[in-house]
Amino acid sequence: MKYTKSDAERAHAAGHEVIVHMPMEALGGKKMGLGPGAITTNLSEDEIRKRVHAAIDDVPHAVGMNNHMGSKVTVNPRVMRVILEVCKERGIYFLDSHTNYRSIVGKVAEEVKIPSLENHIFLDDIHKASAIKKQFKLMRTHLKDHNICIAIGHVGSAGHVTAAVVKEQMEEMSRDRIAFKKVSEVLPPFLPLIPHS
Repeated sequence: MKYTKSDAERAHAAGHEVIVHMPMEALGGKKMGLGPGAITTNLSEDEIRKRVHAAIDDVPHAVGMNNHMGSKVTVNPRVMRVILEVCKERGIYFLDSHTNYRSIVGKVAEEVKIPSLENHIFLDDIHKASAIKKQFKLMRTHLKDHNICIAIGHVGSAGHVTAAVVKEQMEEMSRDRIAFKKVSEVLPPFLPLIPHS
C-alpha cells in the first residue's frame, strides 16, 4: 500500500516490532475488498509463494506475519502450508489472528516447524473506549490462568481511540506487574529463525 514502507520504517525506528499484515480471503467475503496481493484459496502454490515473498519484500524490517481477515484461508491446509513454508524460508514467525475458530495454522506450523502463536482477544471490534477497556478486563482474566495473552488492536479511522486506551492500560497493568512484550519475545521454542533474502 502507499504508506507501507514509510510506516514500517517509522515503527522500526521507534523500537516497535514490524510484521506483515497479509490480506487473506474470508468466508463469505468479497475478494475485491482485500486489496492488492491478497491470498485466496483458488491460487496456485506458485502464485501463493510469489505473493507471500512480495509482501515480505514490501515491508522493511518484518520479523513476522499475521493474517488480515483470512477465515477461509486459515482452514485450508494446502494454502497455509505454502504460506508458512515461505515464512520459514524468510525467517519470520506467523501470528494467527484467529478469525476462524477452526483454524489449522498452529497444526500446520508445527508440521512445518515454524514458530507461531494465535490471537486471544481483539481489542477494538467495537471502536469505543468503554468497549476496549472491557477487552482489557478480559485480558486480565485470561492472564490469571495463562502466562501469555495475545491481543490485537487496529489503527485506521478509530485508531486514536485504541491507542489512547492501550497507553492508559499499559500504565495500569505495569503497576500490577503485567508486562507488555513483543511477539518475538514470547514465541514457542523452535530453532532460531535465520532469514534467507
